[in-house]
Amino acid sequence: MKIKNIFLSAILLPGVFACTTFKSTNLVKENINFAQTQLKYAIACTDTVLNSNKNHKLTNPRSVEKDGSLRVVGPHDWCSGFFPGSLWQMYAYTHDDYWKDQANKRTWPIEEMKMYKGTHDLGFILYSSFGKGYELTDNKDYKDVLLQAAKTLSMRFNPTVGAIRSWDFNRDKWQYPVIIDNMLNLELLFRATQETGDSIYYNIAVSHANVTLKNHFRNDYSSYHVINYDTITGKVLTKETAQGYNNASAWARGQAWGLYGFTMCYRFTKEPAYLAQAENITHFLFTNPNMPEDLIPYWDFNDPAIPNSPRDASAACIIASGLYELSGYVSPKKSTEYKALADKIVKNLSKHYRAKVGTSKGFLLLHSIGNYPKKDEIDVPISYADYFYMEALLRKDKIEKAGKLYNK
Repeated sequence: MKIKNIFLSAILLPGVFACTTFKSTNLVKENINFAQTQLKYAIACTDTVLNSNKNHKLTNPRSVEKDGSLRVVGPHDWCSGFFPGSLWQMYAYTHDDYWKDQANKRTWPIEEMKMYKGTHDLGFILYSSFGKGYELTDNKDYKDVLLQAAKTLSMRFNPTVGAIRSWDFNRDKWQYPVIIDNMLNLELLFRATQETGDSIYYNIAVSHANVTLKNHFRNDYSSYHVINYDTITGKVLTKETAQGYNNASAWARGQAWGLYGFTMCYRFTKEPAYLAQAENITHFLFTNPNMPEDLIPYWDFNDPAIPNSPRDASAACIIASGLYELSGYVSPKKSTEYKALADKIVKNLSKHYRAKVGTSKGFLLLHSIGNYPKKDEIDVPISYADYFYMEALLRKDKIEKAGKLYNK
């Protein structure tokens, strides 16, 4: 499979590469110090809700409601693993057992999801929590949860379609929906093969990535949100959106999932087509005339209300984290360019999108978008924005200290 490898030049956007590279000793350390204080407040806010709702099965914070109250969700919510994941990342940076204990405490209440066959989001839920924990502690109990989750997720794979089914709702509308978000659940499968030697998980992940590569993208390398497949023939029935402006638009978080997902798939497979796709998505993003100067995208690149359209900090966090990893797989010149882009995003998020200490129920970043068409979580802090912001900070720190994230 050959895909044109587009080279990013330094003239993509005015000022993109003119920015100073901010050293981790300043930007990262200052933001981690902020996050330590804010996350302790988040823990207190969450415990207040949990202690007053003893008859409800709630676990971790997701966002802030319209009335200013904290939205805390149960294990089945796709966001239930991101808060413990942020705590695990704090432990990774500080090596302080307080954060390990808090992360462990928030991780185990979602263990039951390892057996749940009704969602494709087991990677989001369990790899962000148990996966981070296992990476940092080598705890066999965490690994056992992840391996069972990989078995469960693999049951949603349809060999005729060649992909993992995303949603089970709207069966009158979609025969077999696959969303671009699903790319991030593949890390759970790749890691399962690494841990067990059983290639079934790897093969499912590669098949899903290949089908997504073939069908989810337009000629300009923007992606659709939802592809609906025929379960008998495996052919594409419709190409749609559920959370973007319209079926033909480029929903910002969807583009971010694609960039991050294909970069991650390259890490495990070294498949050149995945690397090329990640670079092509990057090119689409940063040559797009509707990408703002500060590189924090509008919620959808095709919203006609631009520039009076809300930004999505969560998409920016995912893009930045993905770019830091992508920078380790390309030429030195491209690596410098990608890191400069990520640095500019992280700098602007930290300067203009950060919450004030002791506010916003302990969330780190403001101004994210959940589901704009449904008017849910509009211009609010969201747990996955914080998770990928923390990941971007730690990746920046590791690159500057060790020179790389992963071996090529």
